[in-house]
Amino acid sequence: MHKLSRQDYRTSDTLLAEPADGGRMCDATTPAPECSAPPGRGRTLVLSALGGVLEFYDFVIFIFFAVVISQLFFPPDMPDWLRQVQTFGIFAAGYLARPLGGIIMAHFGDLAGRKRMFMLSVLLMALPTLLIGLLPTYSSIGIWAPLLLLLLRVMQGAAIGGEIPGAWVFVAEHVPPRHVGFACGTLTAGLTGGILLGSLVAMAVTRSYAPDELLAGGWRVPFLLGGAFGLLAVWLRQYLQETPVFMEMQARKQLAEELPLKTVVRAHRPAIVLTMLLTWLLSAAVVVMILMTPTLMQKLFAIPGATALTANSFATLALTLGCVVFGALADRYGAGRVLAYGCVALGATSWLLYQQLAGGTEHLYLLYALNGFFVGVIGVVPSAAVMQFPPAVRFSGLSFSYNVAYAVFGGMTPVLVSLLLPVLGAQVPAWYVVALSVLGVGIGLYLMRRGEAVGQRKV
Repeated sequence: MHKLSRQDYRTSDTLLAEPADGGRMCDATTPAPECSAPPGRGRTLVLSALGGVLEFYDFVIFIFFAVVISQLFFPPDMPDWLRQVQTFGIFAAGYLARPLGGIIMAHFGDLAGRKRMFMLSVLLMALPTLLIGLLPTYSSIGIWAPLLLLLLRVMQGAAIGGEIPGAWVFVAEHVPPRHVGFACGTLTAGLTGGILLGSLVAMAVTRSYAPDELLAGGWRVPFLLGGAFGLLAVWLRQYLQETPVFMEMQARKQLAEELPLKTVVRAHRPAIVLTMLLTWLLSAAVVVMILMTPTLMQKLFAIPGATALTANSFATLALTLGCVVFGALADRYGAGRVLAYGCVALGATSWLLYQQLAGGTEHLYLLYALNGFFVGVIGVVPSAAVMQFPPAVRFSGLSFSYNVAYAVFGGMTPVLVSLLLPVLGAQVPAWYVVALSVLGVGIGLYLMRRGEAVGQRKV
């Protein structure tokens, strides 16, 4: 291996160029075994997206059973509010573990291969989920119960930290540049589909068990299912092939010689900043409009829980569709233009939804679904971000920027919105998303000015 120069980065970036015959690029420097047609891209995309659904289900199912877990894993004489706070603290620990897990897996993904880390991330998610479903409660092992739960949750966070950026890089390097937006958007739709799957399974389990049955053991069912789902994803991913881009770099001995993260921090700071801003937009849209809004509907506008959750299901389904649509549009019209127009619609529909909530639930399902569709503009984010870094350090650059930004902004958003609600009123969530939508328009205009469409970047 040799240390990559600026010219090396420019050369390795051309590995994403689509060959005229639809196969891999071949030249005098590429050994014959490596110079073959790639496996079916459709199968790669489907298996990757399905794995994302199953893994993200494992990550979010915890929050749907937070109330039950708080009763079972902490002392019975502890105040309810304190048990709830500690349970959410254990949930948040998964977010805090994301940067470390993501950085470590990305390091080896840049040096040893994308596929290996792609399989490891889903295995590290499946096993802790399965073990949570088998974990003894406080009544059986005392203080060890919440401590073991915390450890398993940290392992889940580390896994998801490597999964999301790793999946984006994996599919982006498997498809031609003109399809990167659609591929990344579809994969992102798979992740949001995991949220919907978790919601549906939680709803089914809650309706199938009486409250005492749920406490007695019914709560374990979704975690055992999640563990089985995750192991299925591991099995499916064995049929995936290493990305052509990584194999090409291996053949040309163009893998990074120094610590990839060191190269990223030293030579790609503008890309880090841009990716972190894109992640802030993504986290604001998902956390506020999809994860927080159902609870806020109940607390701020006295909307029945069943109505809020049903509306949220429509919104999440529309979000899943929106990610694919906006990703495909980015391929056709460019990431910058689609991001700018999409963020205008995101801000407008977020404001309109909260204005409508203040007056009642008329058109709630329609407005929330429409807003969810435009939250799907986040489907542009991965395709725009993944091309900011050259292949040799792409996994590390994207993982570091995305996970650190999500840990900060994703964790800060609920706290900030909650603190502002008593001061500025019930429209704070909408105004927060409107403000981030303005940021998204600015980023879109910046990308347009640079002339960056998906799959193209100037080094």
